[in-house]
Amino acid sequence: MRGLFITLEGSEGAGKSTNLSFMYDYLKAAGHDVVQTREPGGTPLSEHVRAILLGHEFDGMASDTELLLVFAARAEHLAARIIPSLEAGKTVLCDRFTDATYAYQGYGRGVDLDRIARLEDWVQGPLRPDLTLFLDLPVEQGMQRAGERSAPDRFEKEQLDFFIKVRDGYLDRAKADPERYRIIDASVSLEQVQIQIANTLKEYIETYN
Repeated sequence: MRGLFITLEGSEGAGKSTNLSFMYDYLKAAGHDVVQTREPGGTPLSEHVRAILLGHEFDGMASDTELLLVFAARAEHLAARIIPSLEAGKTVLCDRFTDATYAYQGYGRGVDLDRIARLEDWVQGPLRPDLTLFLDLPVEQGMQRAGERSAPDRFEKEQLDFFIKVRDGYLDRAKADPERYRIIDASVSLEQVQIQIANTLKEYIETYN
C-alpha cells in the first residue's frame, strides 16, 4: 500500500521547523516509518537549487526563472526521494510543497495560477499530498517572530504586502480544498499549537486506517 504524504505549510515565523519535528516524533510514535524532507531541497541537486533560490547572489531574478527553478528542484525531489518512499509504504513528511508555490510565486509574485497548475500536472502527474497542515498567524506577528531569528533569506526580505498576499493564497487554497487542508492557529503558545497538530494527526490517521 502506498504510504501517506503529509505536508506542512506556514507563514513566516509560524514555527514550521519546531512543529515539523513534533509531527515527525508523533508519527513515529504512532508506528509510521517516516521520511522527513523539505522543499525546495530534499536531494543533493535540489539542495543546490534551494541555495540559489534562498540566497542573495541572484536577487532580482525573473519570477518565471524562480518558478521554473522551484519545479526543477521538485521534479528531482519527487523522482529521487518522495515517490520511492511512498511506493515503499513509508510516510513522507515534507516541509512545504506545491501549495507554497501557489502562495509565494502565484499570489506573492503574481505568476498566473494556470501556469503553475500546468507545471504541477507535468511534474507531479496525479500525485498530491494526502494531508496538509497550514500554520496560520497574522502577518505582522509572524514577521516579528522571524526577525528575531537569523539573517533574512531572499524571500524573508520582501515587504509586508508580499506576505499578506502569500497568506491570502494559503487561505484561498485551504478554503478550496477543505478535505486535504487543516488550518492550525499558530498565533497561540507552542503547547496550544502542538495540541492542535496532535489532534489533527490523530483524527486523520484514525480515518485513514
